[in-house]
Amino acid sequence: MWCVYLIECRNGSWYAGITNDLEARYAAHVAGSGARYTRAHPPVRLLGSRPFPDRSAASKAEYALKRLPRERKLAWLLDGAQ
Repeated sequence: MWCVYLIECRNGSWYAGITNDLEARYAAHVAGSGARYTRAHPPVRLLGSRPFPDRSAASKAEYALKRLPRERKLAWLLDGAQ
């Protein structure tokens, strides 16, 4: 099982990513060994996640999420609205 997740960063921005182990991936972001973006903008909290059956589906969903305006991203994750 893969998921798309959304993290709030210290500067107020949101970072979206995919993983098949959300707990370990978030811990990597917090430790500074995650994505380059979260090394420069440390995470404050995990805003939410949404499950997908495989990596391909999660990657496509991440792409769709990143194209949404900020005000619709959280609703997309939590409500499943695209």
